[in-house]
Amino acid sequence: MSKLTHQSFSFSQNAWRRLKKNKGAMLGLVIIFISILTGIFAYFIANDSTPNADRQIVEIQAKKPGYKKDFIKVKKEKDIPHTNFFKRLLYGKEDEFILIPINSYQLKGDLVIIQKFIDDGVEDRINIPKSKLPENYIVSKTFWLGTDRFGRDILSRLIVGVRVSLAVGLITVLISLTIGVILGSLAGYFGGKTDNIIMWLINVIWSIPTLLLVFGITLVLGKGFWQIFIAVGLTMWVSVARLIRGQVIALREMEYIQAAKALGIKDIRIIVRHILPNVLGPVIVIAASNFATAIIVEAGLSFLGVGVQPPQPSWGLMIKENYNFIITHNPMLALAPGIAIMILVLAFNLLGNGLRDALDVRGKV
Repeated sequence: MSKLTHQSFSFSQNAWRRLKKNKGAMLGLVIIFISILTGIFAYFIANDSTPNADRQIVEIQAKKPGYKKDFIKVKKEKDIPHTNFFKRLLYGKEDEFILIPINSYQLKGDLVIIQKFIDDGVEDRINIPKSKLPENYIVSKTFWLGTDRFGRDILSRLIVGVRVSLAVGLITVLISLTIGVILGSLAGYFGGKTDNIIMWLINVIWSIPTLLLVFGITLVLGKGFWQIFIAVGLTMWVSVARLIRGQVIALREMEYIQAAKALGIKDIRIIVRHILPNVLGPVIVIAASNFATAIIVEAGLSFLGVGVQPPQPSWGLMIKENYNFIITHNPMLALAPGIAIMILVLAFNLLGNGLRDALDVRGKV
């Protein structure tokens, strides 16, 4: 093992050791890890495993946390195709049955007589042939965080919605790092006209409010799942470019860089092989910060109606759909997604602060 590789290995070991001592950073890392697992297996964890957790039971709309109800399962008239493991993992599984909320039921020959729940104190008597029912046709469900105005399970939509927050953060970070690192490296290394042009572009983008810029990009790309990722990513590269530019300006005067130039090594190779590995620490820290910012921006855009579109669950969209309940009888409908956003953003901020200290960014070039 070469000396350089050994030093790099030792530095990463020391950084990990310092990070483990930071309780806040480790708490953030645990929350992020749990969120990732939850996002991957969302449709296996959620009580409502239908696509987008969009099982609507209007009779039980806007119920408070802990609401419990019995349902009778009635076979749908159309045949539901089989859903394999990977398709269910990605998109969920369509219900084979219709769930009807009931107050009571009784058997009479080949009929099941139910008292269908319509509203508190209101019910309707319905006869259902037993042939339309599966073997275990009575189920009881508990809605731990209540239901929204469409009768959908809030907890299930929170669980599935974590995918949007993590995905927008990941794609935004990838886009912003790619653009920011390239432009920042070119500006810092070459200087002169290249630096002036890139800095002019950075200052122009920096002067436009983020939401206003995202609105403009969204109008061009349209509303939707992938469009919002690209729009947010294209607005967050500026801070990365400024940071990388400053780091590269400091590094380009180092002796080993001057030696590489004297040996005739190409500029691009010097940037990629000798400069960028030495600015990895600051890049990791700003990536964690941008991840948290992207989650907030996406939630804000979805709240304003230009982000993820219904019925796809997004925490910001859930707040928009239920914020009027804050001043009525069931504030948890809007508070639950708000608290989820706060916890996930706090986790990334805690991890970012821990990485900054562990990598000792200010003390190393």
